[in-house]
Amino acid sequence: MRSLFVPALGCLALACAGCSDPDAARIKDTTRPTYDKATGRLTQLTYDANKNGTIDTWTDMDGTKPLASRADLDEDGKIDRWEYYDDTGALTKVGFSRKQDGAPDAWAFAGPDGQIARVEISSTGDPNRIDRREVYANGVMIRVEADTNGDGRPDQWETYKTGALETAALDENGDGRPDRRLTYAGGAVVLIESEPDPSGAFHKRLPVK
Repeated sequence: MRSLFVPALGCLALACAGCSDPDAARIKDTTRPTYDKATGRLTQLTYDANKNGTIDTWTDMDGTKPLASRADLDEDGKIDRWEYYDDTGALTKVGFSRKQDGAPDAWAFAGPDGQIARVEISSTGDPNRIDRREVYANGVMIRVEADTNGDGRPDQWETYKTGALETAALDENGDGRPDRRLTYAGGAVVLIESEPDPSGAFHKRLPVK
């Protein structure tokens, strides 16, 4: 999979600078601008992101500034990538479809280093009803919170170490606080904690052998 935070539009000037004649012809044929008839201002630009000669990316433009992009990178006739830009034209968020149904249901956000900082997922595809949030460091997932019953509040919290599940805490009585925590090692549960006090500290510990 291409890096999420490499814009699908790419940089046409750089792409053309060192390209061969066939590449130049392909870029010229698939990069098609649309202008506002009244103002002459650029409003949309098409692009061939995977360089196979077929237009797969459409970017809404305000002159030279990108506003939003849509891409069908697997060319199945359904959009599978959405790019969102800030007022300076910088890419800030990328949407994608886990269901591959042509509608976004997950959105990745970049950190200051340009790598993924978090991913927000909606099982319904509604960006206002996020039921899973993933936090990343150096491109690796380190923490997850999820709303598994759809009541709008997290009821499951997970931590990861070097990409492996380390702990999973569960809210089993619906009060918004963890009631039980499982600790993992080598993919297996090694400790079960329960009976938290008001501060959240668990008082019952059951090692699993």
